Amino acid sequence: MKELAGKVAFITGGGSGVALGQAKVFAEEVGMNVVIADIRQDHLDTALAYFRGKNAAVHGIRLDITDRDACRSAAAEAESRFGSVQLLCNTAGVSQFGPVEKATFGDWDWQIDVNLKGMINVIQSFLPRMIERGQGGHIVNTASMSAFVALPNTAIYCTTKYAVRGLSESLRIELGKFDIGVSCLCPGAVNTNIHESVLARPDRYGDSGYYGADPETFKRLKSVIEGGFDPVALGRVVRDAIERNDFWILPFPEFIPTMEQRNGEVIAALNQYVDHPDYARRMRLRAAQGRPMPGAN
Repeated sequence: MKELAGKVAFITGGGSGVALGQAKVFAEEVGMNVVIADIRQDHLDTALAYFRGKNAAVHGIRLDITDRDACRSAAAEAESRFGSVQLLCNTAGVSQFGPVEKATFGDWDWQIDVNLKGMINVIQSFLPRMIERGQGGHIVNTASMSAFVALPNTAIYCTTKYAVRGLSESLRIELGKFDIGVSCLCPGAVNTNIHESVLARPDRYGDSGYYGADPETFKRLKSVIEGGFDPVALGRVVRDAIERNDFWILPFPEFIPTMEQRNGEVIAALNQYVDHPDYARRMRLRAAQGRPMPGAN
């Protein structure tokens, strides 16, 4: 999407953090009509107060993305307000960290329901409309560098973000025929308050084996990310990637050594079996059938 001005964007989690940075860039700097959706009314109120009086067309919707009916209603409301949505930013996400052996089913369900199933709910609510309108568009799914790198105490979060990466790669392959681009944003440290997402954890997810509204824990987690990317600056990176139709949005080169090590280990593991007789058999069969190698275009 090279011409964003005047088009419509829908951004989940848009009341704060990375998503609010995107909203500021798309509404103020690009001139898009922007719908921000957020589960927290206080975040929505603060964000809308920021845009009030500015030369920006922004509409807010309180939305719990784990509620499929609410997602469908939000899609209809966005269209009713501004018209067809061409840019869908699935940016809402939550995190809560701790040793995997202390996790409860509620801990697993909450992060999976928001970070993965919530994203699916939004895609399923908007994608058919985008295809039916026939105007093309772009989808940005926010994963994380935790979609590549597993660290201690992040098992649940990594599970969701690895899945988002796979979902995004699959969408990229399938949606080109509709002129819908797909990008996968994988942030490292960003100066947000995502560490406070537990404050919006619904009671239905039961008891947790991890921290709750603990100021000392929040302070420690904030210290890790407060020197990270500014959300508005990251929003500009996302805008540029959309205009170029980039798939990967990875503005964190500090992860290069870790990624090189990880990818090297994967290649080494594959190379252990180049002399295995079944590998030769499979390649002969593929050649005889005229099938391309796995991953070939």
